[in-house]
Amino acid sequence: MLKVRVIPTLLWKQFGLVKGTRFDSWRRVGPVLPAIKVYNQRDVDELVLVDITANTTGDPPDCESIADFSQECFVPFAVGGGVTSIDQVQQLLRSGADKIVLNTAAYRSPSLVTDIAHRYGTQCVVASIDVRCNLEGGWICYSHSGSCDTGREVVTWARELEDRGAGEILITSIDNDGMMEGYDLGLIEVVSQSVKIPVIASGGAGNYQHMIQAVKQSGASAVAAASMFHFTEQTPAGAKEAMRQAGIPVRLNFVSTP
Repeated sequence: MLKVRVIPTLLWKQFGLVKGTRFDSWRRVGPVLPAIKVYNQRDVDELVLVDITANTTGDPPDCESIADFSQECFVPFAVGGGVTSIDQVQQLLRSGADKIVLNTAAYRSPSLVTDIAHRYGTQCVVASIDVRCNLEGGWICYSHSGSCDTGREVVTWARELEDRGAGEILITSIDNDGMMEGYDLGLIEVVSQSVKIPVIASGGAGNYQHMIQAVKQSGASAVAAASMFHFTEQTPAGAKEAMRQAGIPVRLNFVSTP
């Protein structure tokens, strides 16, 4: 089993970071740069930064800000929001992004996933899927920060994204987002069993046990969280230690000895 990653998610809205519940991100939690600096010291494996308004305003990615952020980010840095073209992808990579997170753009132009994978490698493409549970108990994919029903069923879409060259899938339950009551384990399991690429669990983590469940019960390859790290005393280092004690392989920081 590959080592499981712990990934804080940063939601960027205009002038700073925000968080809320069920994709209603109303609560401001501070500026971006200090958060990145803090996470650099907290044993994270990667960071995900998503501009949650760019897909509705039509603004292109803010490459100047990404360049500033990336200078202070010393872990793999995945960036998303407002990406619509391969040229913008190139600009973001030149600005310091290591991976590109695609959601709305993938529905509009699925070939963009393939283009990025062909030019920069599958490891560059993080396919983000935001999902709500429907009345029949299935899962439907949403775009535009969870506001538009795409009509696509999650397993079919996840497999298409994999076929098109996505290197991993970031799967988020809109219903569980920010509730801190646990991931949608059924959703994560269904997606993990349907694709061969890594699946990042997102939406609902409130404690270390939730992360352990996502990996051991549902097959997640990585766990992402936002509210849990913003609003509680729990830390990425604590998450790794809890998972290690549960028998899950994780990346531990190098500790020097006298």
